[in-house]
Amino acid sequence: GANVQGTIYQWNGKNVNSGAVTTFSDYTVVSENRLTVLGDVISLAEAAMLGCALPTGLGAVMNTAKPSQGDSLGVFGCGGVGLCAIAGAVLHGCSPIIAIDLLESRLEIAKKMGATHVINAEKEDVIERINELTEYGLDFAIEASGSPSVMAQSLQAVRMQGGASVIIGNAKHGQLLQFSPQQLNQGKQLRGTWGGDSVPQRDYAKFEQWVVDGHVKLGDLMSPPVGLEQINDAIDALEDGLVARPIIKLGEGG
Repeated sequence: GANVQGTIYQWNGKNVNSGAVTTFSDYTVVSENRLTVLGDVISLAEAAMLGCALPTGLGAVMNTAKPSQGDSLGVFGCGGVGLCAIAGAVLHGCSPIIAIDLLESRLEIAKKMGATHVINAEKEDVIERINELTEYGLDFAIEASGSPSVMAQSLQAVRMQGGASVIIGNAKHGQLLQFSPQQLNQGKQLRGTWGGDSVPQRDYAKFEQWVVDGHVKLGDLMSPPVGLEQINDAIDALEDGLVARPIIKLGEGG
């Protein structure tokens, strides 16, 4: 196959990788515009959540949906990103905040993160239940499952004349999203987001402070850090819904 090895630099007799994927590198060259300085107020394990879940979930609410206090919001898919979106909905004073997932374990975490209602999509009719909980449908939906059918359902769940669905989830390559365009004629909106449209220099210090102040309770969704030799167990626990965000400690200081 093609050589996908990234650029290798030499430094003090050691190889330093500067390729596209550098997660497991001992040393990495990173462009300055890819770095964000944090205050020394949160742990490295908590800071790791700023790599994706926090800026994407919080940002999808704060930057992309932009709900007003009292707006209803539903989160479709309660992994790490979706749970952070629930925290963002709490911070914006949304009500009700409805969490939708297939796993009871994740719905339990969603309650701890601030969801006012939960729907197990395997046991209940999601649209019917949302219509029971809201007068005309959701003001906002945040989709974080990666399933095109759930993406379509999230658009179906929002109200006419201004309801908006924000799509975070990454569908598998080649999958397509299918929905009736009449929903757009009804005034519904389908919005995309790039990592919650977060700007590190503008947003990350704010997210960090929310963690410090306890507005975002990461302990509810993070696993205790485990060593690299336990990474397969951590992935199994993630797939089984036992944890929302496993944390891998690669070296000292985690």
